[in-house]
Amino acid sequence: MGIAELRQELIAYGKLAGQKNMTPGISGNMSARYGDKILITSSGSANGILSEDEFSLIDFDGNFVDGNPKPSSEKMLHVKFYQMRPDVNYILHMHSPYLSSFAAAGIALDEPVMPENLFYFGSIPLAEYGLPSSKDLVDKTSVYFDKYDAVLMANHGFIVGAKELKDAYLKLELAESYAQVIINTKILGGPALLNNEQVKEIYALRG
Repeated sequence: MGIAELRQELIAYGKLAGQKNMTPGISGNMSARYGDKILITSSGSANGILSEDEFSLIDFDGNFVDGNPKPSSEKMLHVKFYQMRPDVNYILHMHSPYLSSFAAAGIALDEPVMPENLFYFGSIPLAEYGLPSSKDLVDKTSVYFDKYDAVLMANHGFIVGAKELKDAYLKLELAESYAQVIINTKILGGPALLNNEQVKEIYALRG
């Protein structure tokens, strides 16, 4: 896929995320692996209403190569994810309301409640707080990248990676729904947890 097509793909899924209130205002960032480079949204852009000139091409050291001269300030978080996970070609970092609520409360999404979430995520860990855009954030979040596709960042937001952009987006949508369901069950007295045997059966389906 050429770089123009990658831009259009990211614009389309950013718009979809915006329509579903998963990327409010100027928050979060998105990227795609492009050979030995990374195409990433520019600093100050809004994922839901991106234009073609709001993308930067950077190398795997985070250096600017082409496009918008101001790549996202969290570019190194994306660089680290790609470096650790050669199977990941797309990354979405969003501040969706329900996932961000768990991040702000300092609570991981690790209760065995919904079979589909166990199947696709196992659990979604919570990384310790690091100042946004800092090396500290990268260090504290990246400890989970080797084993998890999705991570909550304390008092910050959510990041997910996948081989295909559609899959990354669907994992974002599923995780946001999962977070909403958990919050709703708390209002109703708390979720009914799956037992160990049920969890093992679900994990067995993952192969």
